[in-house]
Amino acid sequence: MTTTSSETRPFRAIDLGTLVVMAWSGEAPDGDMPYLLAYSLGDGASGPEGSTAAIRALLRTNGLNVGEEVTDGSQRPSLPVTLLAEAGQAVITMPHLNAQCTVPPEWLAAVRARGFAYFVFATRPWPEGVPGRPVDPERLAAFAGAEQTLSTAAHVLLPARSLRG
Repeated sequence: MTTTSSETRPFRAIDLGTLVVMAWSGEAPDGDMPYLLAYSLGDGASGPEGSTAAIRALLRTNGLNVGEEVTDGSQRPSLPVTLLAEAGQAVITMPHLNAQCTVPPEWLAAVRARGFAYFVFATRPWPEGVPGRPVDPERLAAFAGAEQTLSTAAHVLLPARSLRG
């Protein structure tokens, strides 16, 4: 087996570039599903390829697999990735990274109902998804649902905590 530099490269935060976290909820057969998507704009010190390598290293360091296999965080109590959902905010914390985004009320309701969010951490950069600019739902669906995005992302059912316990 041959390893590539992205598989062996250590994590360097400077290579991440601008990291964006976005929340939305969508219909599922058993009720609304709260989703979180994390991705880089690909504007890190080493460009889009460096951002991809940095995210892969970050995920590997935190015990997350890349691919379409879903990690159930409730079954892995030692998973170093946490979600705090409170006061209209979602906060993702893991070693080397803290990220936060504003969430809509329906997302918080879905998290309260389920107790978790479906977290996708894309290794594929998305330079069009710039913070502070509205994202067209069709463009989001095209990026988040693309095979190229899903097959190279980490997928986690991430238990939600709140300050209230």
